[in-house]
Order: sequence, then C-alpha cells, then structure tokens
Amino acid sequence: MKIASGLLAGKTALITGASSGIGAAAARVFCREGASVVLVARRKDKLAALTDALRADGYPAHYTIADITQPEEAAHAVDMALEHFGSLNVAFNNAGTSVPPAPLHTLDDASYDHVMNTNARGVWNCMRPEIRAMLTHGGAIVNNSSTAGLVATPAAAPYIASKHAVIGLTKAAATEYAPHNIRINAIAPGTTRTEMMTQWLDLNPDIETQLHHATPLPRSAQPHEIAEAAAWLCSDRASYILGATLPIDGGWTTR
Repeated sequence: MKIASGLLAGKTALITGASSGIGAAAARVFCREGASVVLVARRKDKLAALTDALRADGYPAHYTIADITQPEEAAHAVDMALEHFGSLNVAFNNAGTSVPPAPLHTLDDASYDHVMNTNARGVWNCMRPEIRAMLTHGGAIVNNSSTAGLVATPAAAPYIASKHAVIGLTKAAATEYAPHNIRINAIAPGTTRTEMMTQWLDLNPDIETQLHHATPLPRSAQPHEIAEAAAWLCSDRASYILGATLPIDGGWTTR
C-alpha cells in the first residue's frame, strides 16, 4: 500500500462515470494525489479492470456498479464508500451522456429525458447522499458540467439544458451547505478526447478542426487535464472557492 501524500492525502473520494474518459483519468489522478477511491459506473468489466490496475499499483481502490439515474443506487454507492473507508470527504459527480446532434424540433421526449436523467437528475441523486455523509465533518463536491453549461451551440438542446442545470444545482447547494463546511463547485470542460467524444470527432474531423481554430489553445484536452483540475478543486488548496464553475477549455469561452 502506498503512503498517502499529495493534494488529496488521507481523503476518501467517490467518482461517478469512472469506467472511462474523464472519470477513469480522475481515478488515477485522485489516487496519485493520495485519495482512497470508490469508483462508480454501470460497466462492470471496465470498472473492475481499472480498480484491479490501481490496486496492483498499491492504491486503495474499490468499485461498485450503479446507475446514478436511480436514487437508491446512487445512495448505495455512498454507503459503499462509508463501509469500505469509513468516511466520504470528496465526490466528483462526473457521469454524463448525450444524444446525437439534431435540431430541437426533431428530437423526441425520450432523447430529452435520457440526457436530463443522467446529467442533471444524476447529479441531484448523488449530491443528496453525499451531502448527508459530509454534514458532520465537511467535504468537497465537484460536479462535471461543460462549456455547454455556459454558452449555447446549435443542435444540442437537451445537453445544453442539462449542463446549465448542473451549474444551477451547484450554486444552490453551495450556498445552502457552506455553513456545514461543504464546498460545492463545478467544472466546465471544453472539447476533450474522451471515448464518447473521440468516436464523434473521428466521424466529423472538420468539426474538431473548426473547434481548434476557435480555441486560443488550439487543440482538444486530454481527460487527465480535466481530472487534474477537478482534483485541485476538491482539495484544501481550493479552500475559499465556493459555487464556482471553472472553465477548462483552452480559452474557448473567452472569445
């Protein structure tokens, strides 16, 4: 077992959407920064493989299968963190989804519900048990929004609505639970080479080129770059940051 040191030394962290992309990168970064981690996702094979790899490197890691659109499963994930590590100090609510781009008037209710249930209601489902677990000793929660939570782009209405909702939930909860020493913030990643995004960009290379041209740092982010920022925001180094949304977008929103 590695001796804990780093930004998150001695803390227990819950990470949702941890089987790939930003969530999997966060698992590695949070462990490297000293946290004991509980990884949450729906895909058992990938989650188990990642957990085994972390343990093989000497990190304290556990996983639990959960669908965070279901309140009882989100609560069970928090219970697992408490059962295995005795406390919950940090939560990174990262799980998210999208639907293929399409004009708003062509989308059906199922598309809207699918995105909102994961991206917005999923954060709602997770924050409630996380906050309950932190009420007595404080903690830090970071919710993963998007630059789509700050500005609008065409053909992505459900996603944009959901990510704006994440920022609203973050601000509301941050204000309410600051007296309990629970810091709640959000991040807003820009174009990031996650598994889901890579599949789409590979089919639409011209769009990625256009995005790069519109970004002061003209490239896509790698998942670990987003995870590094989330780890810092979860740490005591960010002790006076509350209710904020941190863009991690290469300057795209500064245009």
